[in-house]
Amino acid sequence: MPLRNIFKLSILTASSLALFGTAQAKIETGSNVSDMTVTDSNGVTHNLSDFAGKTVVLEWTNHGCPYVVKHYDPSIEGGNMQNLQKAAAADDVVWLSIISSAPGQQGYVSGEEANNLTTSRDAAPEAVLLDGTGTVGRTFSAKTTPHMFVIDANQTLVYQGAIDNVKSTNPADIPDATNYVSAALTALKNGEPIAEAETKPYGCSVKYN
Repeated sequence: MPLRNIFKLSILTASSLALFGTAQAKIETGSNVSDMTVTDSNGVTHNLSDFAGKTVVLEWTNHGCPYVVKHYDPSIEGGNMQNLQKAAAADDVVWLSIISSAPGQQGYVSGEEANNLTTSRDAAPEAVLLDGTGTVGRTFSAKTTPHMFVIDANQTLVYQGAIDNVKSTNPADIPDATNYVSAALTALKNGEPIAEAETKPYGCSVKYN
């Protein structure tokens, strides 16, 4: 049976209903995102609430997007995104890469293809979530690849936006950029406020239907 892209929302409270109702309005920074179930590229189901007590990073990705290619380019110290993923794993942060490209659109992959990409790029996400229906992406109002979200141990959305402050496709710009995701994770680790809790994402548009 082919792997299906599944994303279900469990509505637990009135506030959750406002966030995850049919309108799927943008989730505001500071909102709780505690209970969602999703199937990954290996057919394994995860529930976001299972990660309570841990920091979670959501990374929207599309391997055909030049902005994504920039951040996975191994010529820059092994790859910016890979290094972020590995540093996060070392700190027990859960990193979930999400592919919301629709079938027939740039970036759409099967579960096997997603796993091959992870291996070939030496990437290190906890899991790759396949969202060909676009349900996950629209729920989070994901607009670009990459588009980054950080959820704290209390399952509160504490950062959303760009990966960094240099809007280019040139990997050579990475060392001089301010990395918002790294800064947010460091602030959480140190128990400090996140200086930039929301920024404007840049990259290719997410290839929804």
